[in-house]
Amino acid sequence: MKFTLSWLKDHLETDAEVAAVADAMTMAGLEVEDVHDPIAALAPFTVARIVSAEQHPNADRLRVCQVDTVDGPKEIVCGAPNARAGLTTIYAPIGAYVPGLDVTLVEKPVRGVVSHGMLCSAAELELAGDSDGILELADDLTVGTPAAGVFGAEPVIDFEVTPNRPDWLGVAGIARDLAAAGLGQLKTPSVQPVPGAFPSPISVRIEAPAMCPVFAGRLIRGVKNGPSPEWLQRRLTAIGLRSINRLVDVTNLVAYDRCRPLHVYDAAKLVGNEIVVRGGQVARDTGEHEHLIALDGKTYAVDPAMSVIADAGGERPIGLGGVMGGESTGCSEETVDVFVESAWFDPLVTAQTGRTLTINSDAQYRFARGVDPAFVVPGLELATRLILDLCGGEPSGIVVAGQAPASPAAFAFDPARVGSLTGLALDDDRIAEILTRLGFEVARGTPWTVTPPSWRRDVEG
Repeated sequence: MKFTLSWLKDHLETDAEVAAVADAMTMAGLEVEDVHDPIAALAPFTVARIVSAEQHPNADRLRVCQVDTVDGPKEIVCGAPNARAGLTTIYAPIGAYVPGLDVTLVEKPVRGVVSHGMLCSAAELELAGDSDGILELADDLTVGTPAAGVFGAEPVIDFEVTPNRPDWLGVAGIARDLAAAGLGQLKTPSVQPVPGAFPSPISVRIEAPAMCPVFAGRLIRGVKNGPSPEWLQRRLTAIGLRSINRLVDVTNLVAYDRCRPLHVYDAAKLVGNEIVVRGGQVARDTGEHEHLIALDGKTYAVDPAMSVIADAGGERPIGLGGVMGGESTGCSEETVDVFVESAWFDPLVTAQTGRTLTINSDAQYRFARGVDPAFVVPGLELATRLILDLCGGEPSGIVVAGQAPASPAAFAFDPARVGSLTGLALDDDRIAEILTRLGFEVARGTPWTVTPPSWRRDVEG
């Protein structure tokens, strides 16, 4: 699990630098594996400005650019379609290592013209997954400005998540524990409901409640999909995810921010007006398992022990519940209407499906550990707001089938045992404060009654 310092500070009011955060995580029981500093990787790169861009004499798709750089005027050969006079961009000198290409620049002729450096795209600097050309920066930037300062590069913390703490698979969960440890004040924004403009024309029916006890969804019509804004691309790229498009990126953002896996269907590709959650089917006469072509392009044989999402009256599989969606209803940049899914899938079923089919998607990884069942609808509301902000559109009301699993039961708690178990000298007020900051409900008495939060299914009395 990876996150950046600025992402953490969306949820935690703190002045702590990355080293202090890493130390506090270790003391709180989170095993920090690495702190990666991209500022060092961007050190060779600086702002430059193209003075002129002429057609290469020996290549139709190349331009010979005269560039004003920190090292003085340079002649650089560039193949980007947007290379033009007056463009402010990023310059890489000879000898620089370009991380997105995994090459170190050397001075050499390019179709007969020596290039004295390189003009860079966002992908070549690993600031985005894909790029259509070299970076286009604000004209008021000064030549020679370090790239790290332009892009706000910051360290990334990578840590190991233990199987019993799926709440750490979201940045908000990490912030919660750090706040309880005294590193700062928790400030995770509350999720506000998004009113529906019309009833959902798509309903949900659960035939396998043991596999999926609750399933929520809503239609959003009139969205405009496409490349995500720079801030979202940068946030995902920093933790090693490739930006796909706005709709997919929203689901990834919510998964890593709140540990709430989601799925988005292209509503125009759904058959019928009902989504059915059931087990896999086997033909009675032939014994043949039904198959699903998933979003990874592979075909999987589905068995009755697996959770299947289906349309067409429950006949056509369109996804493996909690694991991966199907290719047939995947979103593209032409998608206009979407149905957004937020559900809770049984951890054991999801884990077994992943092992059987050798699928280890981000969703499967989270569901197999047990995500917060109380955040199914709030997670859908959060995703709705992000989609509306980035893609526009008009949302329906939310449709909910089933009921979320019960939260962990309350138990008797003797605060006097804290000292003997931990070796810490904490008074009752401090113990109650820590438990409350971690999300527990505390009722003092003899003994105390403590109720774990919905996301702490690892805690029993």
